[in-house]
Amino acid sequence: MGVEVAVRGLTKSFGGQPVWSDISLDLPAGEISVLLGPSGTGKSVFLKTLVGLLRPDRGSIVIEGRDLPRLSERDLYEVRKLFGVLFQDGALFGSMTIYDNVAFPLREHTRKSEAEIRAVVTEKLDMVGLVGAERKLPGEISGGMRKRAGLARALVLDPQIILFDEPDSGLDPVRTAYLNQLIIDLNQRTEATFLIVTHDINTARTVPDNIGLIYHGHLAMFGPREMLLSSTEPVVRQFLNAQRVGPIGMAEEKDAEELAAEAQAGVELPPLPPIPPQLPPSDGRRRRAERPPGQWCRDHGVLPPPGSFDGPASAAPDRTRPETANWSRPAADRPRPETAPSGDHDGLLR
Repeated sequence: MGVEVAVRGLTKSFGGQPVWSDISLDLPAGEISVLLGPSGTGKSVFLKTLVGLLRPDRGSIVIEGRDLPRLSERDLYEVRKLFGVLFQDGALFGSMTIYDNVAFPLREHTRKSEAEIRAVVTEKLDMVGLVGAERKLPGEISGGMRKRAGLARALVLDPQIILFDEPDSGLDPVRTAYLNQLIIDLNQRTEATFLIVTHDINTARTVPDNIGLIYHGHLAMFGPREMLLSSTEPVVRQFLNAQRVGPIGMAEEKDAEELAAEAQAGVELPPLPPIPPQLPPSDGRRRRAERPPGQWCRDHGVLPPPGSFDGPASAAPDRTRPETANWSRPAADRPRPETAPSGDHDGLLR
């Protein structure tokens, strides 16, 4: 079961140059969150700071009542056992077989026998669809398989928090789709807290429960998926639409002259695309953290982009119709999200 991560006022700089400052957010326990942002905004630095590999200049990271930046090295070592990390390139040892790569954390951090290690490694390789590839070297398998091997290694200590640093990097769209499904299924099975750093907009729109965007050294927005996908905030809207029009430029932030020229030319951000359904688990069951489509928009009286969802809220609603009246009802009177049933996992796409 995952744990909540509470970040408050986190600030980091290198050599006096700020990377980001005053970041505050809560990663809900057991949910999938995605962190977006233009290249060079310090998303990977944020992951390293979360896990304690880098210490922030200011701020707190509280997990189960413990503030990571203020822990001793010994206590920090213990808290790190809560984490599993999938690095961008998989970070596998090239001279070790896939089996030995996955077994490495167990041999280093536990006193399990080789028989026990074999059982755990086999289980994790099966979870990511790599049974049969145990004796291959990383150089003998595809990039997608290396990502899955890195993920199996991240899972062997049964972490409660799993961090993904650009898991789709270097993968084609088909392999990215398979990896996204694997992430959904693993979250369903482990109920761990997931945080994914990615540039893939389709991943951001269909996989997470929550989305955040780092821009110009600050957290522009963080919240439920529907909140960001229906946001009219220019930087959020530009990034999620992958458009040149807006405040983000080639050097991260456009200057005043560029923005003035766009305004003078009458260039406007395009309409928001429909909010797509969230990717479901392979077993067809609802995820524990899953919200009914359109629930956040209904609860907050926000009109989703036309064409969103599959039900009557798929267009700007007519509030005189009973089936769309929820959009204008007071929050206290609106239906609350159901609790999704939990259950065993029946298998993963391979």
